[in-house]
Amino acid sequence: MIDLAAVRADTPAASRRIYLESAGASLPPEPVLQEQLAHLRREAEVGGYVAADERAADLDAGYGVFAELLGCRPDQVAFTDSASRSWVTAFEAVPLGKGDRVLVGEVEYASNAIPMLMRAEAVGASVEVVPSDEHGSFSAAALEEMLDDRVALVSVVHVPSNGGTVADVRRISDAAHRVGALVLLDACQAIGQLALDAEALDVDMVTGTGRKWLRAPRGTGVLVVRDRAAERLRPPVADLRGAVWTGPASYRLHRDAKVFELWENNAAARLGLIRAARYLLDLGPAEVERAVTARAAHLRTGLAALPGVTVHDLGTRRSGIVTFSVAGLAATAVRDLLAARDITVTASFAPSTLLDMSARRLDAIVRASPHYFVTEEQLDEAVAAVGALR
Repeated sequence: MIDLAAVRADTPAASRRIYLESAGASLPPEPVLQEQLAHLRREAEVGGYVAADERAADLDAGYGVFAELLGCRPDQVAFTDSASRSWVTAFEAVPLGKGDRVLVGEVEYASNAIPMLMRAEAVGASVEVVPSDEHGSFSAAALEEMLDDRVALVSVVHVPSNGGTVADVRRISDAAHRVGALVLLDACQAIGQLALDAEALDVDMVTGTGRKWLRAPRGTGVLVVRDRAAERLRPPVADLRGAVWTGPASYRLHRDAKVFELWENNAAARLGLIRAARYLLDLGPAEVERAVTARAAHLRTGLAALPGVTVHDLGTRRSGIVTFSVAGLAATAVRDLLAARDITVTASFAPSTLLDMSARRLDAIVRASPHYFVTEEQLDEAVAAVGALR
């Protein structure tokens, strides 16, 4: 069980405000913050190169830390500067040509959809939408009907940014692999709140960020490339981090996931990312998942009982994201009124998850995402504050 007093002591701001925005950018724990600050100070003392060399072993150990966290091997892990960078890097490496098909779900995120549509347009491929079932994820029947040997990739959002559902990833992976398609899992909203095992899910690529549920710095991301994909992918670009210049007109790409990294990086942020992963492993990912799920359920139940409040979450298995609307008030107004009471939520708008929001006739919703450091008393206070808005 998570020691609530200890994690709240590591998160001083959690006592000053009710923070329900870990799906956007969570509050880093003190050990993560101190890891970054110490390295920045050291860079100021000896320079960035020397400071990074001093921490080379710790930076290299990060691959093993994330392998433990995400259920893969260290050589299958690459670090990037964001989830978007990880996702685009993986997607651009997938062989895609005229007549190839890419399947996506209705909860696909705009940052994924736009590069997919751009590349499909450029090469003559198609991006096709698998309808959702009543739980807000890939319809099993529709997916089976749409799969054929022209499907090169199935893009799966593990946890959509605008609702509480959790995709049945293994079912989708098994179906996709039967026709030889690769599976790219956007775990941006999953890493740090759900116990995630890439091998058990049998996905080919996993992308994620540090700034959300993992409670790591902004400007950090991770990419996992498993063997099935590594055999087929070619990085869209490489530099001296991912390849060796072997002659005037020749080079050799590295054979592990570091081929997808670029040489320059923010060492302080990466050390913070690794420290955040260790912090999560110390707590136990399964314990964190239980705590986050319970807090979201508590909040969801309280909000659903309020007159004039509609909870929009779908799914039989639900995540830590709680979405709702208040009759007569715009989502931005709810956000701002709660902020005046030191309660942090956000508003999510249709263009970010266009297909799902349009299908459900939603222009904007309020999104709350309580992490394990939020108390039940704070959740009850937030519910009371929402109730008082009307």
